[in-house]
Amino acid sequence: MQVSVRKAVIPAAGLGTRFLPATKSIPKEMLPLVDKPIIQYGVEEIVDSGIPEVVIITGRGKSPMEDHFDRSFELEHVLRTRQKHELLAIAQHPSQLAQVSYTRQQEARGLGHAVLCAKPLVGDEPFAVLLPDDVIQAATPCIRQLLDIHDQYQASVIALMEVPKDRISAYGVVAAEDLGNGLYRITDLVEKPKMEDAPSNLAIIGRYVFTPAGTRYDAGDKLGFLQANVAFALQRPEFAGPLKEFLRTQDWGA
Repeated sequence: MQVSVRKAVIPAAGLGTRFLPATKSIPKEMLPLVDKPIIQYGVEEIVDSGIPEVVIITGRGKSPMEDHFDRSFELEHVLRTRQKHELLAIAQHPSQLAQVSYTRQQEARGLGHAVLCAKPLVGDEPFAVLLPDDVIQAATPCIRQLLDIHDQYQASVIALMEVPKDRISAYGVVAAEDLGNGLYRITDLVEKPKMEDAPSNLAIIGRYVFTPAGTRYDAGDKLGFLQANVAFALQRPEFAGPLKEFLRTQDWGA
């Protein structure tokens, strides 16, 4: 039975050091694009994709972000009293977008750990992840496109874009099998490869849909690295048969 995706996670606990001094006292997610903060574009994309619940991963100094998606009774009272009805609607809009929950990443331990912080709020169900730094304009919201693929294949989905070879070292890059119509089956991921070592020009961008059944391997640990090699090799048609036969014929008691 297909399970609809009801929740999306936005990691927003970073320090924003690339935008100093502007981000010394203001979360980078609150920097405006025209007249809306960056993170509002992300929440609107999630809502426009049909996902009703948003989990935002925050950290110290991020309270302005929480205030933005809350009611401001004082401001609303002033605008209502002055009969500024158009401005009142604009001020109320962020708090009416979605059901927003927050949890903190108490120390900077990377993107994967930030997403993991949402586990108590997400539970054992598929979920989307949106990185607010990547603002994507599309007639059909990017997350919605990923959800359609997820619904069809019941698998995790990652958004990709083509990147010039001279910029590839700034991205995570995939090795992938072309399935046609802009869809690829990913066989490997390489983080920030040298231009000459990149397996393709397809870079990962900040939109994901994950199933709860995904298995994590700690490739920084010797045993985890070996386990990952076996698990990924068994997914490759050219290796699966011979490897299974090898494992079956080994004398494990020796």
